[in-house]
Amino acid sequence: MLCQECRKRPATVHITRIVNGRKTEMSLCEQCAREKGELEFLVEPQFPIQSFLAGLLQQGAVPMLKVSGPPKCETCGLTFEEFSRTGRLGCSGCYERFGERLDPVLRRIHGSARHTGKVPARSGEAIKARRELARLREALAEAVKAEEFEKAAELRDEIKRLEKEVG
Repeated sequence: MLCQECRKRPATVHITRIVNGRKTEMSLCEQCAREKGELEFLVEPQFPIQSFLAGLLQQGAVPMLKVSGPPKCETCGLTFEEFSRTGRLGCSGCYERFGERLDPVLRRIHGSARHTGKVPARSGEAIKARRELARLREALAEAVKAEEFEKAAELRDEIKRLEKEVG
């Protein structure tokens, strides 16, 4: 097929336009298409998308994260999944490494995420009273959060009574 414009060269560019529902087709050679400005879409864009994305990455807008398997304790190498299976931590570093994930587990098992230990016989009453105050304050905060205001008032009164006893 020959170019519809110059009728000399073979038509290599076929253009279909639809304007207001009317379809027009043209078959042009490359030279005539360039002269008419029909090949502008084939020209390399001034700002290609690859340059744009590369610029974002170079500026640090989208840092790449390195994924390296399940988190491990730096000291003993125990993973949280291993702890879940065995129920035992490997070392004291595990408490720091898995702290956020351990809190709910420890609260469920021990009633608190904090280790309380045994109380010495000589100074036991004062320590027990302080622990009871801490427990009551925590319960008070939970009651207020749950909007159980009668229970919160009872806990507040109990805290005041215990504070007077301890001094």
